[in-house]
Amino acid sequence: MIYGLMAEFETPEDLVKAASAAYSFGYRRIEAFSPFPVEELAEAIGFHHDSVALITLIGGTTGGVLAFLMQWYANVIDYPINVAGHPYFSWPAFIPVTFELTVLGAALSAAFGMLALNRLPKPWHPVFNSMEFSRASRDRFFLCIKASDPLFNSPQIQQLLGGYQLLSLKEVKIEE
Repeated sequence: MIYGLMAEFETPEDLVKAASAAYSFGYRRIEAFSPFPVEELAEAIGFHHDSVALITLIGGTTGGVLAFLMQWYANVIDYPINVAGHPYFSWPAFIPVTFELTVLGAALSAAFGMLALNRLPKPWHPVFNSMEFSRASRDRFFLCIKASDPLFNSPQIQQLLGGYQLLSLKEVKIEE
């Protein structure tokens, strides 16, 4: 069973040009692999929305609200203690713990949100079946158009990407 077609490039510029061409042609199930971040690559493959910031905001807000409510409940409802005539609900005393749990909630939700959105950990991926892909973490750049794309047509992709400086273009198979 075929996973997709994977093109190998020597420079990030060639990868970005080919990815832009594939996206503008209509391919939407595209993956790009690079040994370092390439700034234009996310836009070239149509990745514009990042949900980690929203997940972090929600996690931080939840942590802060829960910390404040926990302290309020403990000091006003469950175990009220009169300390030097201060009111039971002395909110300035709640600020340090509220701040710390806001930061903790934001950090944990950012870390776990990033892992979940990236579908990690992923110990195996079909592109690992390609021997050339071992260079993706050193000095090569790869573009994979998945076979699950509605427009997937192997000869058409070969013709489209053939106009760019390819080092190789190979099928990636899913071993069963």
